[in-house]
Amino acid sequence: VFAEMSSINPVIVLPQALQTRADTIARDLVASVVQGCGQFCTNPGLVIGIASPAFTGFTQQVAQLIGGQPAQTMLNAGTLNSYGKGLHTLLAHPRIEHLAGQTQTGNQAQPQLFKADASLLINGDEVLQEEVFGPTTVFVEVADQAQLAAALHGLHGQLTATIIGEPADFTQFGELTPLLEQKVGRILLNGYPTGVEVCDAMVHGGPYPATSDARGTSVGTLAIERFLRPVCFQNYPDSLLPDALKNANPLRIQRLVDGQPSRDAL
Repeated sequence: VFAEMSSINPVIVLPQALQTRADTIARDLVASVVQGCGQFCTNPGLVIGIASPAFTGFTQQVAQLIGGQPAQTMLNAGTLNSYGKGLHTLLAHPRIEHLAGQTQTGNQAQPQLFKADASLLINGDEVLQEEVFGPTTVFVEVADQAQLAAALHGLHGQLTATIIGEPADFTQFGELTPLLEQKVGRILLNGYPTGVEVCDAMVHGGPYPATSDARGTSVGTLAIERFLRPVCFQNYPDSLLPDALKNANPLRIQRLVDGQPSRDAL
């Protein structure tokens, strides 16, 4: 059975991108975090960058933007209650720092920003594996390229991962794509995962625990496989076959005939 479960959808911000367009990245990232009150299953809940003055400045930019975001209404009281519990877990952790956001009170969700020690991710601590469903994200600052890879190895399965970079970044950090292929169902370059197109190429699934079965997707044409069970009709006369299988192809659908796609009658 295919079911979506939990995903924190990491965003990796690479050095040359920060040098080139930190302001734009900060604005676009915050817009993705708070979109729909953070209630997208592809909401970016984790942001990873390499320690540098540029990443420190970027963190401050995002904190300022998050601090200025208005509270929003969530789907229902239960969702808001779960959001509050998730925030409490982050606030109570000794190696997680609260960077921005109003105190969570009342009937609306307050956007929040946290920063966690990289060791929590590298060691697979559950506090950074559990999605906080709402307008919140957690920054993780790693020491260098090797620690970035170690941090990504520490991730459980995810629906998405995003790489924000320039061409020079993609050359320098070429190991990220093959690493993330093992961790996620959709890898984005210079985009944000809250946009999900319904198309043949879309994969909205991922390794456990993002979904219960990494072979499926819940968005796109392949999602139909969640609801189908194959049946073989052997030695059936044409008259007894379903219309989709009749030689004349009365439905005019595309079928595989000896491995080749065709709409023709047989």
